[in-house]
Amino acid sequence: MSVLLSDVVSGSAVGLRGRLWQLSASELRAAAVSASAEILRLEAVRVAVVDELSLRPDDQVIASRGVGSWLAANTMLQVRDGKKIAALGAALRPFPAVAARFDCGDCSFEHAVLIVAFCESPPKGMPDEALPRCIDLLLAAASGVEATTTKVRNVIATLERLFESDEIPPAEDVDRNELRIASTLNGRVVVRGDFDALTGEMMLSALSNLTMTTPAPDGTPDARSAAKRTADGFTELIRRYLDCAKTGTDGGQRPHVNVHINARDLAEHRDCAATPAAPDGGAAVSDLDVGHMPWLGPLSVSQTRLLGCDCFLSTVLLDDHGAPLDAKPGKRLVNAEQRVALIARDKGCAFPGCTCVPAWTDAHHIKHWANGGPTVMNNLVLLCRSHHRLMHRKAGFVGKWEIRIGVDNKPWFIPPPSIDPGQQPRPANTTFKT
Repeated sequence: MSVLLSDVVSGSAVGLRGRLWQLSASELRAAAVSASAEILRLEAVRVAVVDELSLRPDDQVIASRGVGSWLAANTMLQVRDGKKIAALGAALRPFPAVAARFDCGDCSFEHAVLIVAFCESPPKGMPDEALPRCIDLLLAAASGVEATTTKVRNVIATLERLFESDEIPPAEDVDRNELRIASTLNGRVVVRGDFDALTGEMMLSALSNLTMTTPAPDGTPDARSAAKRTADGFTELIRRYLDCAKTGTDGGQRPHVNVHINARDLAEHRDCAATPAAPDGGAAVSDLDVGHMPWLGPLSVSQTRLLGCDCFLSTVLLDDHGAPLDAKPGKRLVNAEQRVALIARDKGCAFPGCTCVPAWTDAHHIKHWANGGPTVMNNLVLLCRSHHRLMHRKAGFVGKWEIRIGVDNKPWFIPPPSIDPGQQPRPANTTFKT
């Protein structure tokens, strides 16, 4: 059975997928545009009908506590969406110019909501006679296929700045700024914030370079989502700030990430999940697999070791009951001179094929310092945070990659058999990085 272009929009979608192959690409494009226009037309019809029903509710609508709830109960809409439809219908009544543009399908539902919200609460400094001209500007930004929500919001923001009053516009009101940071039951952290435009601009500017897509050395596109890139960039931003910025003091010391752990536990930790209980009934190694952070509590030894590779170490001597007896002055495991030398040798992340710049790297102890590994050049290598984590705790990789310092006094990487059955050593990535 053949398919006609007119049938695609006016007919049912049942069985349509199996017949669309008969249409050319140009016909498919036309059908998509026609279907979108039909959706806008029906959306306007629904808003008008629901609004009229709200003015003349019958027993069913009254029993449903409003036309929005009634609509949701009798369709596949959620209650909040039904109420939005009813609210837009009521909001369009005082603004016939906006309603006319919406009814003819030249303004989307979302854009109509933004425009009437502006009309209902215009800037305090805007005279009443300016409203029609403002509506014209907003409708121009919201009309046509070139219309975007960003354009409409930009016009609204411009009008709010144009008609300034003694009141601070919401986008510039720093008193509204909020940031909530809460730990979850599984030990993760949820961050929610609301900031003024200037703070947001600074945040986006700071994250811009850190959130760009980064293709792999072989040209494979970055597979991270935008949200993952933003999270990675935010993590890197915080790390750089704590490493380099003038942060002042917090509780008598420069604020940084603090992790507390028993030195014996850190040194003796060996695949704790597979370690049997101690035969004498005492604490097993599997009971010792955590560090402790002052803010968020437990941290695995694997992650603690990763942080411990390149850290500022403070030693506290405890008695048998865990009470402190003495504290030694803190010292940095990798000092500034060693880091300069590592950068000169490794040029950035030394892992083969990695192009991460030196500023984004940690100094990794090839033999962990808690196990007696010295903080000397022949036991250190620069690794980016991803490859550093891979060496320490990445599932399926821990202990499989090996790093050795060769006769050339440079790090060499030995892959696991799953990657190279012959396990041929690979030289460090010493290409120049900008």
